[in-house]
Amino acid sequence: MPMPSALVLIDLMPRIVALPLAPHTGEEVLARSLLLADAFRADGRPVVLVRVDRPNVAEQPPGSGFAEGLVRPGDIEIVKRTVGAFHGTDLDGELRRRGVDTLVLAGLVTTMGVESTARAASDHGYELEFVADAMSAFAADEHDFAVERIFPRFGEVRNASAYL
Repeated sequence: MPMPSALVLIDLMPRIVALPLAPHTGEEVLARSLLLADAFRADGRPVVLVRVDRPNVAEQPPGSGFAEGLVRPGDIEIVKRTVGAFHGTDLDGELRRRGVDTLVLAGLVTTMGVESTARAASDHGYELEFVADAMSAFAADEHDFAVERIFPRFGEVRNASAYL
């Protein structure tokens, strides 16, 4: 029997969702991520919400949490202090305790938090899937390069409709 997959949503925080992003707006990414999270929860699969907290960094105002309506009971919440979600967190432990072997990645920003987390996840031995239309970058060409050239080397690239 295959081990379960988990949805890992990166940095869906109001201040990051509000940034000028392309090719998808932060609001579009958030809306698709909410649908994905509901689908994973309905299937009994874990939903991991990752947010950054970097005290004493100008970009990080105090009390920056997740976008409204994102967190549900039973979700795994990870607070990271670096770009990626593995270093210095218990993400790997939380996933291993649940028997997860595949991560479905989405969130913000494609070439920062998502890509950094993906590379570390690969190093930890996880299978990877990327939801291309549930992530976005600072520029469309950055996003496109990652989803067309980088991510296929680590795993499967799909759109949200494949999970809904």
